[in-house]
Amino acid sequence: MEKIRIQKLLADAGYCSRRKAEALIEAGKVKLNGHPVKLGDKATYQDLITVSGERVYLSRKKSYRYIMLYKPRGYVTTTSDELERRCVMDLLTDVEERVYPIGRLDKDSEGLLLLTNDGKFANDIMHPSRHITKTYRVTIRPDITEDQLVALASGIELDGRKTLPANVVVKTREPGRVVLLMSIQEGRNRQIRRMCESLGLEVARLRRVSIGPLKLGMMKPGTYRDLTAEELRAIRNAIGKEN
Repeated sequence: MEKIRIQKLLADAGYCSRRKAEALIEAGKVKLNGHPVKLGDKATYQDLITVSGERVYLSRKKSYRYIMLYKPRGYVTTTSDELERRCVMDLLTDVEERVYPIGRLDKDSEGLLLLTNDGKFANDIMHPSRHITKTYRVTIRPDITEDQLVALASGIELDGRKTLPANVVVKTREPGRVVLLMSIQEGRNRQIRRMCESLGLEVARLRRVSIGPLKLGMMKPGTYRDLTAEELRAIRNAIGKEN
C-alpha cells in the first residue's frame, strides 16, 4: 500500500493544516504506531497516528466544509487556548466536522476568517507563492500624512525584511480619524498593525473585508456560513486550482 507523508495524512484527515502538522511533528507531538516521527516520515491509512496522545482517524473519503466567519473582536484565532480566552471555535455552534482556521486574525482585530477541514485547500491559500490578496479596513487616529501613506504602500521593514508593496487607499478622512483600505499579499504576524505602528500611527480598528475574491459583505460579527459553490470556484481559481 502506498505510503504518504504524515503531515499530508494529518491535513487530509482534517486535523490541521499541513503547515501546522509539520510544526507538531517538529515539536515531537506526533507518533506513528507509538513511535515519535520526524519530518519526511511516511505512513498508510491503516497505521495508527496520534497527536499528543490523541488518535487521528484517517479516511480516504471525507466530507469537506468551507466556512466563512465574521470573527468579532475579543476572540483568538485558535482551536483551543491555554489561557481560556474565547476562541473562534466557540462560535461554530452546529458544525459537526472538525474544522480549523486558515491563517489568523489577532484578538483585537475582526472580519473575514475562513475555516475548513480540507488541508490542501488551507495550505494553498496560506502559501506565500499563491499571492492571495487580503484587504483590510483600517481606522487610523488622529491623521496620516502623505509620506506615511507612501511608506505603507512602498513597504515597511519588519524583523529585518521589507514587506511587499501594498495598495493603500484613503476611504474617508475626518477630524481625528482616517479610514484606509489596505491590500497586502503576505500574512506575517500582525502585519498591518505592525506596519502602521512602525510609523507612529494608532490603529483604532482593523477589519479584514476580503480574501481574494471572497468578500465579508453584510455579515454580522459572530455569524458564519458555508461558502457557496460559486465562491468556492472563485477562490480555487484564484489559487490556480481546477474547478
